[in-house]
Amino acid sequence: MSATDSEDQAIRAANTETIPAARGETPPAEHDGDPLLADLRAIVGAAHAVPGDDAPAALVDQLQQYRGRARAVVRPGSTAEVAAVVRLLQRHRVPIVPQGGNTGLAGGATPDASGEAVVLSLARLDRIRAIDLDNDTLTVEAGVLLDAAREAAQQAGRLFPLSLPSGGSCTVGGNLATNAGGTQVLRFGNTRALTLGIEVVTAEGEVWDGLRGLRKDNAGYDLRDLYIGSEGTLGIITAATLKLFPLPAVLQTAILRVRGIAAVIALLRRARQGFGASLTGFEIMSPTIWQLVATHAPEYRLPFPADEHDDVWHVLIETADEGREAEARDRLAEVIVAAVDDGLVDDAVVAESLAQRQAFWRIREHGLGEAQRRDGWNAKHDVSLPISRIPDFVAETGAALTAAFPGIRLFVHGHAGDGNLHVHVGRPLGTGPEYWQAHEAAVRALVQRAVAERGGSICAEHGVGQLKAGVLHEYKPALELALMRRIKAALDPLGLLNPGKVLAR
Repeated sequence: MSATDSEDQAIRAANTETIPAARGETPPAEHDGDPLLADLRAIVGAAHAVPGDDAPAALVDQLQQYRGRARAVVRPGSTAEVAAVVRLLQRHRVPIVPQGGNTGLAGGATPDASGEAVVLSLARLDRIRAIDLDNDTLTVEAGVLLDAAREAAQQAGRLFPLSLPSGGSCTVGGNLATNAGGTQVLRFGNTRALTLGIEVVTAEGEVWDGLRGLRKDNAGYDLRDLYIGSEGTLGIITAATLKLFPLPAVLQTAILRVRGIAAVIALLRRARQGFGASLTGFEIMSPTIWQLVATHAPEYRLPFPADEHDDVWHVLIETADEGREAEARDRLAEVIVAAVDDGLVDDAVVAESLAQRQAFWRIREHGLGEAQRRDGWNAKHDVSLPISRIPDFVAETGAALTAAFPGIRLFVHGHAGDGNLHVHVGRPLGTGPEYWQAHEAAVRALVQRAVAERGGSICAEHGVGQLKAGVLHEYKPALELALMRRIKAALDPLGLLNPGKVLAR
């Protein structure tokens, strides 16, 4: 299936100065006191443009760290309407905050407190445009939910491997905006590596149709890679052509008890040697976070008892094979037995059914987060490190935090196979939320310095957003930041696209 002729005409029309006619809805006689709202309703219809105060969910981030205000919230229903909205707002010099599923963790889709911006939601751009099984590509609009894209691929007998706990609510456009990673980066790469082409509305309201399903295209600069990961600050991604892969014939999933973080990295090396390209997941969980699940979320039934005073880490391994099940099981057993013999692993449980496999993943994808939510707000860090530096980072950063902030608790989990750790710091037991008013800035600075000193990045897969925009200058070379600002100035000369995100004002 492919885009219709009428859709192609609409996209071409988006590059003109003509605003599409209203869809038959009659805007209210009173435009809530804002003439801009009437113009927005003329483009998208009366039901899809409202004053900001009438859409409070669009003004706060998922973690409720940031609350903003907006002049309006608008929901275009097509790329042509997105382009027309952008042209209108550019003429009036109104800032634009693009928003997908609003599941981000860095405040990247939340407006500031000025009330000047318009939030542009892409939720209605939710069509599967094309599936090409000969080319192994899936073309979707930005508002398609990640799980819906994965389901469309599966129904066609293919795999789209991007997998996130928020897959039922995050959108492909948001995944592209932050270059999301997830649990299968080890084998398949981040969202950028899974994307062949994109469609973008520029800051001027033009439409760049870069939906090419080509695996080799070196005809000039790679604009696709520039827009992906830019968090809506350079342009608004409205559609993408994604890579598909064969569905695996056999999935093997196991949780292992591992003797310390150094043994975890040794096990990773062993798993890579033993499984090769079949290794798709290598997720690690610290003793403290395993204990937290046992304490606060016992409904996520842990396969091993919890004791945070034992230096026992838990590793969720998954392999995907296209061969026979017996061979895959034998290979998994061989790697585990060798790791036990070498003193790396204490014990292991291999999933014997689909239900047990899903239960293992629910611990990782939902149990950890639910336990932390019930424990109380913590300072979350999304970092990446050279894999070889993970053991000393965990040990030395934990010791430094404890020395500086007695009683503080360090919870670590993440995708060790690609060096991405989620380092969450919980306040001391017996203290209240006010603890963070006094100590959060110093805690964050300590963790971020420890990452930078080991050649890591303070931003792995959640985006810079507002959370880290103000400190990026401390961890990026001056020339690198200068080049980023030149790109921003070239592609968004009026500075209207998602201001205050990625690059601080």
